[in-house]
Amino acid sequence: MNKRSDIIGKHLAAALCVVLSASCSAIDEDLSDCGNNYQLNYEIRLVTNMSIELRTQLNTTTDVGIAEALRGHLQTIFTDHANDVDLSFYDTQGDQPRLQHDQHIMDANQQSYTLYLPMRQYQHLAVANVVDNSVVSLLQDDNCRTAKLEQVQQDTIDSHTTGLFTARQPMNVLSGVDQTFNVRLYMANCAVALVVDPREQDVSNIRVFSTGFASQFNINDSTYHFAAKPPLVRATELRDAIGGQQRCYCTVNFPSRVPYINVEDTRSIIETTEPFIAQPGEETLWQFIVYVTLKNGKTTQTVLSIRKSVGAGQLMIIKGYVTEDGAVHAQDQTVGVSVTLDWNEGGIYNPEL
Repeated sequence: MNKRSDIIGKHLAAALCVVLSASCSAIDEDLSDCGNNYQLNYEIRLVTNMSIELRTQLNTTTDVGIAEALRGHLQTIFTDHANDVDLSFYDTQGDQPRLQHDQHIMDANQQSYTLYLPMRQYQHLAVANVVDNSVVSLLQDDNCRTAKLEQVQQDTIDSHTTGLFTARQPMNVLSGVDQTFNVRLYMANCAVALVVDPREQDVSNIRVFSTGFASQFNINDSTYHFAAKPPLVRATELRDAIGGQQRCYCTVNFPSRVPYINVEDTRSIIETTEPFIAQPGEETLWQFIVYVTLKNGKTTQTVLSIRKSVGAGQLMIIKGYVTEDGAVHAQDQTVGVSVTLDWNEGGIYNPEL
């Protein structure tokens, strides 16, 4: 490059710097591309009934060991500790595309981040604890309206492996103003447990599944979607921690429907301090399917139909006992019971709820 070209290049660069500077300082200019560093404070808010449910449902001396086992099993689910957090900032206009995406290892129940954001209005979505959840994924999050947590699409699935938390918050980011945004994340999944007393019956094996729960959660509008044929969720067996006879079978999943008069395919989260008070409805909302194999080789299938809803952050415990023919009966008289004796593997249960 000759000397004259070098001088022209320097003048053009200087002029460009002046233009860029002026675009973020002139009062009458469009300031939408100007930005600043803003502080965002994130807090995991665990609203749960787990301690109350354990205390009220497993309250006898024979329940101590099974309560201890269930509490230990769920301690990483019902926790206000977040490992990973996924932060998306969306346009509020048109198709609401994502404008900025940040991912962090939070490793706490509260954390603050300083982020550079251009001045504008945003719809902000935050999700925690997805990375280590082998059953649920964050999908279609390039667009605010389609961002969702979705389970693997199979007839039978394992339980969720983490407690999932989400938040949604409009943000009006102003230019040249120190702003702090406080974002609270609430739980999006729940757990159900079946505690079974074999009562000295001749039982060689018990398998338990739950079904009737949502299959995906739409983050922006905080609603759940229910498949026409919900998957079976494979329960984890827990043995009494101090050697008692009772067994516990637990699944972690999305919530159930609620007993509206006209039940639709979506349900809104109710984020209140008392979200777990529910009276039985007239219809089955979710089920336990129990297979008891007797030592004579015969298997009995029992379907326990529950009419009480299970909400986000909730633990619900159903207690039952095994009779001589392998049937399971619930102590709660509002739970429906359907028994098939001498059940065989060809009779796969795939309900429509």
